[in-house]
Amino acid sequence: MRLFIILLFLANSYAGDVKQEMFGLYQNKKYAQVCSMGFDNFGKYKRDEEFVSLYAFACLHSDYIDRLAVPTAVLKFSEEARANSAYFSVILMQKKLLYHSLVDGYELSKLKLPTTDYVLSKVFDLYAKLGKHEKRTFYLFEDPNDKKLSYKLYLAKDYKISKMVIEEFYDTMLLKRHIYW
Repeated sequence: MRLFIILLFLANSYAGDVKQEMFGLYQNKKYAQVCSMGFDNFGKYKRDEEFVSLYAFACLHSDYIDRLAVPTAVLKFSEEARANSAYFSVILMQKKLLYHSLVDGYELSKLKLPTTDYVLSKVFDLYAKLGKHEKRTFYLFEDPNDKKLSYKLYLAKDYKISKMVIEEFYDTMLLKRHIYW
C-alpha cells in the first residue's frame, strides 16, 4: 500500500512537471515544442482539460490545425473547455472548407458560419466575400480593421498534395507564413 502511494505521488509529480514545462515553453512562444509534447503525452492526460487546452492552443499557434480534431472531441466537461472546443471546431472547419474551395471550386459565399479572430478565419471570411469567381493563382486581401495588414492566399503544389499557404504582411514586410495541408 505504501509503495502504491509513493508511485501515485511520483506519477502526479511527473504530470505536474510535464504541464509546467509545457506552460513555460508556451509562455516563451515555443508553440511547436508544446504541441509535440502534448501530442506525445496526450494519452496520459486526455482527461485534464487544462493540459488538453494548452496542447490545442499550442498546435493552433504552430499551424498544426489538424491536431485540433481530437482535443475538440474531449473538451466538454467545463464551460471554458466547451468554449475552447467550439473555437477550435470553427477554425478546423474553416480550414477544411477553404482548402476544398481552393482545390475543388466549392462555393463558400452562401454559407453563414461563425468566425474567430484567428488569421485563418479572417482569410476565410475575406475569401468567402468574393462570391463566385474565376480561379486565381493567388488572392490578396486587406485586413478590414488594419489597412497596414494584408494577406496572400495561394496553393503551393507538392508532388503528393497541394498545400494552402497564407502569408501575413505588415506594409510590405512578411510577418508569418502559415502552411496547411
